[in-house]
Amino acid sequence: MKPAPFRYADPGSLDEALDVLVAEGEGAKVLAGGQSLIPLLSMRLAAPATLVDINRVPGLDAVEATGDGVRVGALVRHRQLLEDDAAARVQPLLARATANVAHPAIRNRGTTVGSIAHADPSGEMTSVLALTDGSVTVASPGGRSTVGWRDLFVGPLETSIHGPAVVVDAFFPALPPRSGTAFAEIARRKGDYAVCGAGVVVTLSDDRTVERVTASYISVGLVPEVHDLTEAVHGQTVEQADWAAAGALARTLVDPDGDLHASADYRRLLVGVLTERTLADAAVEALERTAA
Repeated sequence: MKPAPFRYADPGSLDEALDVLVAEGEGAKVLAGGQSLIPLLSMRLAAPATLVDINRVPGLDAVEATGDGVRVGALVRHRQLLEDDAAARVQPLLARATANVAHPAIRNRGTTVGSIAHADPSGEMTSVLALTDGSVTVASPGGRSTVGWRDLFVGPLETSIHGPAVVVDAFFPALPPRSGTAFAEIARRKGDYAVCGAGVVVTLSDDRTVERVTASYISVGLVPEVHDLTEAVHGQTVEQADWAAAGALARTLVDPDGDLHASADYRRLLVGVLTERTLADAAVEALERTAA
């Protein structure tokens, strides 16, 4: 199929983009990388009256890594973020999750912020935003505002952002001290949407025992969720920690749906398996960072 007819605008500034969005109303849709939007247009699952292409808007294509975290502009491609060493040092989950996003051709064009704004519960970056307790900056005619991840995602492919607005960046807080991360997913074919995926953070105390464990999953819930698994392993050493118990706890906290790709029970099983595996890896990294 081909997209339904639409008007095309390519503003040269953010103010101009907002003016077009105001003029076009609910019939306008912002285009950045287009790797999620274009397939929807082609299948006529979306039929906006106007596409507002923001690729000529300056100042939206930078990755800024500081001690506080990583700010990713709306036009930063997945590949650019994947190859940014400074961002990976500040928040390792970014590179680890981005490496699992689709295929190289899609990572070359798709944008990290666009993926988040698309709000697909099977998307890696929505999960990472949640797990890092991140936020997005939204520009509207009234100014700029910050929206935390808990207030951003309201349903599958649905966010709380309405009216004329552009998500101009996403902020991922830095990895806490004495912490390690891991990310893994299972898909039918490499590059396909994951049947299940898991991202985890393990933080150790001063005596190198487990202090905090959190996890977030993809293709499991309708919106991103962060689960605290600390009670299963709190106070245990990395070498003796019962990661299987943490995986078992995780299975009781998720409520996946079944579909043609996997049953709910199979997804729940994968949650436990991936949790156990990733926590073990993240804990080793946390131990190395603590010793450094």
